[in-house]
Amino acid sequence: MASTPAQHLIKVAAISGSLRKASFNRGLLRSAIEISKESIPGLEITYVDISELPLINTDLEVNGTYPPAVEAFRQKIKEADSILFASPEYNFSVAAPLKNAIDWASRAPNAWADKAAALVSAGGGFGGGRAQYHLRQIGVFLDLHFINKPEFFLQAFQPPAKFDNDGNLIDEASKERLKEVLLALQEFTLRLQGK
Repeated sequence: MASTPAQHLIKVAAISGSLRKASFNRGLLRSAIEISKESIPGLEITYVDISELPLINTDLEVNGTYPPAVEAFRQKIKEADSILFASPEYNFSVAAPLKNAIDWASRAPNAWADKAAALVSAGGGFGGGRAQYHLRQIGVFLDLHFINKPEFFLQAFQPPAKFDNDGNLIDEASKERLKEVLLALQEFTLRLQGK
């Protein structure tokens, strides 16, 4: 896949389903941001923190407005051209903080609609794959358009070491795979935008 000229800047909102600072999934997003800055012209990834969002409660909606943290989050999603999700798998599904964020941004008007998206995950066993499949199902209702390939499930505990003690991705082969996901997201976003 060819890199995109800088004049077609794609803004990506990167969201982690894990709130832990040394989370492997947050580490994937930090690596994605670094990769995009170093080697993917025209792709700008911004980490969007979801830790301050209150639990979804429609009683907090007043006269069509949302709590300030929710309004700020929704605005970041609206301004993005595409979304990069990184989520651990909890109980064979999506992590609660991510589902909460998804639900807030889906309130009318749906901030997710017609955006391109990609999924990455790290963890034990299947590397977060079941969470990705549930997120794809949720995306159908939200009108999110996920790239189909390449898929990125990282078995974080298999040798060689994939992350350092701070949760930073250190495995070069995994970084190359992550770059392929980012290039596919960039290309798919441009296609959806008709560019």
